[in-house]
Amino acid sequence: MIVSRDGARRHAFRVEMAVEPYQQMVGLMFRDHVAPDEGMLFDWGTPRESSMWMRNTLIPLDMLFIAADGRIHRIAERTVPHSLAPIPSGGPVRATLELAGGTAERLGIRVGDRVLHRIFGTAP
Repeated sequence: MIVSRDGARRHAFRVEMAVEPYQQMVGLMFRDHVAPDEGMLFDWGTPRESSMWMRNTLIPLDMLFIAADGRIHRIAERTVPHSLAPIPSGGPVRATLELAGGTAERLGIRVGDRVLHRIFGTAP
């Protein structure tokens, strides 16, 4: 679940967890659809600089880079399918959440909003 900074908006998502190296390597590659309320959460275990790419990814994604406390640190919106260009976190993050491209804009998700999930100790 993502909660806006002021607590006025809440958005629930069903997420797949990418914890194992193979899951993290493949991510959402080769999928032709991600539902509006679905995504994939990459758990890096401990905060670190993260960089993603869109190799073999067929659809645009929004990537939310999330700090250890669950706050959204950076958002890369509508990433380009098949691109090999790195998409950096811009600082140490605990996790990255991939959503369907355009989700952040559609729902008004912004840097500073909070992701509630057990890996951040903030499960709803």
